[in-house]
Amino acid sequence: MSTVEEQAMEAPGKPGLTPTWTDSRKQLVGCSLGASRLWFTVAGGIVTEVYHPRIDIPQVRDLGFIVADGRGFWVEVKRLPAPDLSLARPGVPALQVMHRHPRFALTLRVVPDADRDVLLLEVTLEGDGDLRPYVLLAPHLGGTGLGNRAAAGRHRGRNVLWAEQGPFGLALAAVAAGQSDGCGPGSAGYVGVSDGWQDFRRNGRMAWHYRCAGPGNVALLAPLERRSTVALGIATSREAAATLAFSALARPFATAWQRQVRDWSQRLAAHGGVPAAGDPALPEALENCLAASALVLRCHQDRIYPGAMVASLSIPWGESRDDRGGYHLVWPRDLVECAGALLALGAAGEARDVLCYLIASQYADGHWSQNQWLGGKPYWDGVQLDEAAFPVLLAAALEEQDARDGIEVATMVRRALGFIIRHGPASEQDRWEEDSGVSPFTLAVCIAALVAGAGFLDQEERDTALAVADFWNTRLESWTAVQGTGLARRYDVAGYYVRVAPAEVVQERGALDRRLPIRNRAHDPGLPASEQVGLEFLQLVRFGLRLPGEPLVRDSVRIADALLRADTPRGPAWHRYNGDGYGEHPDGRPFDGAGRGRAWPLLTGERGHYALAAGEDPLPYLLAMAAMAGPFGLLPEQVWDAAPPADAEHPAGRPTGAAMPLAWAHAELVKLQASRRLGRPFDRPAPVWRRYGGRPPAPTLAVWTPWAPIRTLWRGERLCVCLPEAGVVHWGRNGWREVRDVATVPAGFGLHRALLTDAGLGSGETVELTWRGELTGWSGQEVVIGVREPGQ
Repeated sequence: MSTVEEQAMEAPGKPGLTPTWTDSRKQLVGCSLGASRLWFTVAGGIVTEVYHPRIDIPQVRDLGFIVADGRGFWVEVKRLPAPDLSLARPGVPALQVMHRHPRFALTLRVVPDADRDVLLLEVTLEGDGDLRPYVLLAPHLGGTGLGNRAAAGRHRGRNVLWAEQGPFGLALAAVAAGQSDGCGPGSAGYVGVSDGWQDFRRNGRMAWHYRCAGPGNVALLAPLERRSTVALGIATSREAAATLAFSALARPFATAWQRQVRDWSQRLAAHGGVPAAGDPALPEALENCLAASALVLRCHQDRIYPGAMVASLSIPWGESRDDRGGYHLVWPRDLVECAGALLALGAAGEARDVLCYLIASQYADGHWSQNQWLGGKPYWDGVQLDEAAFPVLLAAALEEQDARDGIEVATMVRRALGFIIRHGPASEQDRWEEDSGVSPFTLAVCIAALVAGAGFLDQEERDTALAVADFWNTRLESWTAVQGTGLARRYDVAGYYVRVAPAEVVQERGALDRRLPIRNRAHDPGLPASEQVGLEFLQLVRFGLRLPGEPLVRDSVRIADALLRADTPRGPAWHRYNGDGYGEHPDGRPFDGAGRGRAWPLLTGERGHYALAAGEDPLPYLLAMAAMAGPFGLLPEQVWDAAPPADAEHPAGRPTGAAMPLAWAHAELVKLQASRRLGRPFDRPAPVWRRYGGRPPAPTLAVWTPWAPIRTLWRGERLCVCLPEAGVVHWGRNGWREVRDVATVPAGFGLHRALLTDAGLGSGETVELTWRGELTGWSGQEVVIGVREPGQ
């Protein structure tokens, strides 16, 4: 792009302003169901991020329009009052946008080409005949606004806007009636200095015609005919992109529109109406939101890596940053939550793709990355036990529906359950990536995985998995619940589950009184773990480990509703936990590592699942989620709660600047409606319900491991010592009396176990032990375990 002619006409102002992304509150996300590897988003009535060739690489910041008369009058349409938006039909990403002004109406229709990596826009300007539309394009090739090169020129007899960076190139061209050139001579510039918007701001018209700009933060501008079709092609070079764009423009826009409507209508009939079918009383708004959920879940799937899904096709608080952020990554937890919704929609083939992708990206030791790029490269390096458990639950769900289709899962399950046993019950991170410790949510998922996954294993490993699951189940309240605290007295409850307990709680309950840091606040409020409450415990009911009417569960619901529920004009939503700082600042400034947590529609769905289990109709929760959605049913990660900043731009119950749409939120909506039809949680594993039926098992066996060294044995329990190598456990009782040695036997998962005690120990007695490994020799540790009454 560095010809002598272009160099002579380079725009001034290099490198331009520091780049940012756009509004995260998307009105629509879309893609084709054909061969095209292109995804688009819409916010403010214009095209925002465009992704290619993978769903984790945004290549365009935005593509908008100016309408001007060339004599000083000009309007950027995204700054007009809210446009009229409509879809060809609910759940079909074929969009029409009408921007209105007293002097004109600009109508845009937007669809991708089904067979090419091209986005098509039909542009129609009506009204004052002196006016003309201009297209504004801000490339962010390779996922950044830094280092882009742009040019405005001609190619094969047509005016074209170009951009390149690294292995990517884009081209924008247009046609008018009779395939005439619909694009006039354009201009390239640096954002904030010599771009087209600055041209209009300073001159009231298009006065600059710079041929090139870059490297830097660049933008492009060109006039269009009043009736024209615009094609944005993206490829490996600007010439290749132009070839794609020109090819797409050879056909009438109506052809692409009709193909998009037909393909998506057929998919919606096959994989979009299952949760709503057979319920004539379902409100239209909820039906539309369910259709949008089917759309969102399909649009968040990649084409190069089938089964991979990103968390959101948006960039939270994008106007303040150039970084793509963590939402363009694969999170195993979000991925399995979405796969469960695909199963509910009848898209078992896509759920199987997810399972295959997870099998491919599992580490040899059994865990998965906290999150990763689509190809499997890790991004953050945290470890979350629930993310090791969820893939097992997906395999079990497919098996339960007789939809596994021959996929071999035993090795994956064995690795995952072994990792959970070797590292649990405490997790390095809870599900919000905030703290290490023992979380009711993580424990529920892990116990469910141990039980549901046991059916894929041989007898030795099955027995170990079930024994650990039973033991953790008996200790749930001992590790994650408190009684008689100041918080309990304030809300007149006996006790409640905490959101996460310090890892040391497996050895001493006093750990619950220690401060649990809240890292997303400018100033940590210093709350102990015993005074931090979330909705994590609801998973115990959802997965069949506890009944909804248990006193501790009811008390926990009462205190969680008191502390976390936000009643908005759109319906109730819940905060993640008291003291949360993940959200905008109180004055509306974007989250910058600290802020104030807002309410999550996703949690409305989780609370609705509890209501269903408790015998209520969850329809009010479904309706609340739908009411908090955007105009086409897209669900935000967070909404402004009952105390938003005091201005009209932040109404309570409406989306904040966090991610929108959040794929997990849509999965939760779909599963809640599926659960409503079933009369039970759709994703409750059948083996877990058969084993526990909502009640903890009788405490018969306690498991001690070097990584979870319990100090309490309940009266009547036997003690099982699990070691990472074969050896001998040397033990005694009540001060090393009646000393004996017990050789270990294989327990599966690379572990070795020794059963030490019979049921003869009484409350107040002790067990002492140490061990000698065949390879490592004597441990040099002496362990003392006290015997207490069950539940003490």
